[in-house]
Amino acid sequence: MAKIGFIGTGIMGKPMAQNLQKAGHTLFLSEHHDPAPADLVAAGAIALANPKEVAQEAEFIIVMVPDTPQVEDVLFRADGVAAGVGAGKVVIDMSSISPTATKTFAEKIKATGAAYLDAPVSGGEVGAKAATLSIMVGGCPNAFERALPLFQAMGKNITRVGGNGDGQTAKVANQIIVALNIQAVAEALLFAARNGADPAKVREALMGGFAGSKILEVHGERMIKGTFDPGFRISLHQKDLNLALSGARELGLNLPNTANAQQVFSTCAALGGSGWDHSALIKGLEHMANFNIRGE
Repeated sequence: MAKIGFIGTGIMGKPMAQNLQKAGHTLFLSEHHDPAPADLVAAGAIALANPKEVAQEAEFIIVMVPDTPQVEDVLFRADGVAAGVGAGKVVIDMSSISPTATKTFAEKIKATGAAYLDAPVSGGEVGAKAATLSIMVGGCPNAFERALPLFQAMGKNITRVGGNGDGQTAKVANQIIVALNIQAVAEALLFAARNGADPAKVREALMGGFAGSKILEVHGERMIKGTFDPGFRISLHQKDLNLALSGARELGLNLPNTANAQQVFSTCAALGGSGWDHSALIKGLEHMANFNIRGE
């Protein structure tokens, strides 16, 4: 059983940490930002003052925070992870952040003698709780093999994509696909409802055909019922699509449908919905159509 530092116990991080506890691992938590969750501590987690102390105590240090600046702060602040790691330790960033910044962070951590893995996840809060996350990993094979039992406690589909940054690149690609599928489901249900059909029955019919998908199943139901508690917040999906679009500009690529989905998310944000689940993209389309599929 491993000694694991876990920094970032929010909507996704907390159930991931709980699954590591259930697997028998010992957790060390940092209280530099918020108090450690009481239920994790009650189950045996040890709360420490800052990321440096966590890194000194743990063999593996997992970071699960919202965005690139937060990862940089946790790693490289004066009392950050980099100040507490060294040879034999593995830093694992499971946040979804910039692939370019990831490569820089990895080199700085590796300069301390520690290994570095970028291992963003997909599957949302449901997958985090059920330990069924898809985990996309970038980093050296040896570090990946050492960390694999930890990943297996949190997820099911675990793939080493390549070197540092490649895990984050895979996650950005994932978020493009998810956003466009959410928009496709939302547009289809809006079209059906505006044409007088029952969107719930249309969804039921489509689930049995080639249009069937996990997003139609889960997010389509949320759209019909209007249950938009996150989940995965629109603001976070906007962040991920910004990574896609900025990366595309660097590569000289045009991603027109990704840009369009980002605009619809921006409409939701303008309506006060940055904190809505990303399935609430339909509310942006409904606003533009002046029509609501739920009859609200």
